[in-house]
Amino acid sequence: MKKSPKADNDLLYESLLQLQSVEECRRFLQDLCTVSELKAMEQRIEVAMYLREGMIYQDILKRTGASSATISRVNRCLQYGAEGYQAILPRMDAFWEEEKKKKL
Repeated sequence: MKKSPKADNDLLYESLLQLQSVEECRRFLQDLCTVSELKAMEQRIEVAMYLREGMIYQDILKRTGASSATISRVNRCLQYGAEGYQAILPRMDAFWEEEKKKKL
């Protein structure tokens, strides 16, 4: 596992760990981030889930509207990143399956 440098200020990360519900998290991130920033993060996690399933770039682009650059960036993070995606994606499997059903 790659070691990441210790952040000078962990206030943001500690704040995220204090959130107790999806609604609390949503409200906090809406206050913290711009609409564009939130959309980009939402799109990246969706792209990561599709990549994890083995979906090809073109199909991910059609489903998410993500650019090939975004898909490529997420893929690089999945392969060579700080292993943040690897920590969270398996925990999201059941939720992801329900989300996909809603989109059908």
